[in-house]
Amino acid sequence: MSAHAYDAVVLAGGAGRRLGGVDKAAVRVGGRPLLDRVLTACDGAGATVVVGGRRATARPVTWTHEEPRGGGPLAALAAGVRESGAAVLVVLSVDLPFIDRATVDTLVGALAAEPHAQAALLVDAGGRDQPLVAAYRAEALRRELAVLETGYGTLSGLPLRRLTAELALTRVVTAAPLASFDCDTWENIAAARARIREHGHVLDEWITAVKDELGVDLPVDTPLLLDLARDAAHGVARPAAPLTTFLVGYAAGRAGGDGPEAVAEAVRKATALAARWVAEASDEAPGTAEPASGKDSAKASQDGGGTS
Repeated sequence: MSAHAYDAVVLAGGAGRRLGGVDKAAVRVGGRPLLDRVLTACDGAGATVVVGGRRATARPVTWTHEEPRGGGPLAALAAGVRESGAAVLVVLSVDLPFIDRATVDTLVGALAAEPHAQAALLVDAGGRDQPLVAAYRAEALRRELAVLETGYGTLSGLPLRRLTAELALTRVVTAAPLASFDCDTWENIAAARARIREHGHVLDEWITAVKDELGVDLPVDTPLLLDLARDAAHGVARPAAPLTTFLVGYAAGRAGGDGPEAVAEAVRKATALAARWVAEASDEAPGTAEPASGKDSAKASQDGGGTS
């Protein structure tokens, strides 16, 4: 059994017919494959099972596949369930570019809050249930899959509604309306790529992409670092901004300990230094005027008439 609240099952198979046969899981949105974007959303899972062909991923997963290959979502779901031992399973399709950790946590929390519910399903903006953006009680899921397989002789080709029709559901409407947006077509992918470059989204998307690329698991206080970059750029010189933030990150890494606290302490020191730098330039302290040259100093001595 997993010691965590849930395991995750990501359905990453399918022929990608509406994409012209392209491997949907590998299509990039915001510089990251769709599969990695979904894996980031469920990184709180005790274990993650991906049903589909093996490929490089941003973090370790367990791989499996349905039998027969291409058997559809219920067959894929059954294959994923067999690889998990958790009491709660979060089930996600691979084509969700905007699914996030907050939505996954909301689904798990909604299921926990309803003891009699067997699944918590996300409801999209059109009021439709999303059984592949959901949290399930594993025991009920296994039982219903077994009943369906016995009754129909196979799970291959069966629609998901055959499963959810037999489960006690609780429905979740998330504050993130795009959480269930899926990329079935190139038009969908183009829309997702345009969305992440909009003002208000692009910084968070970029930071997440960089962290995944560099293997960094650290919360980033974006406003704090942007304030530091502004102070360095305005108070010192424009190129000081990226160099200072780089040095802050390096210092925080060397300091070890708690990551966010180490970053905050490095930022505090660098911000104080920038403030001192600005103060020196704008308000010189008494006695710091430029010394007179040797010639002027001798003249001053003569004018004063003093003797040693």
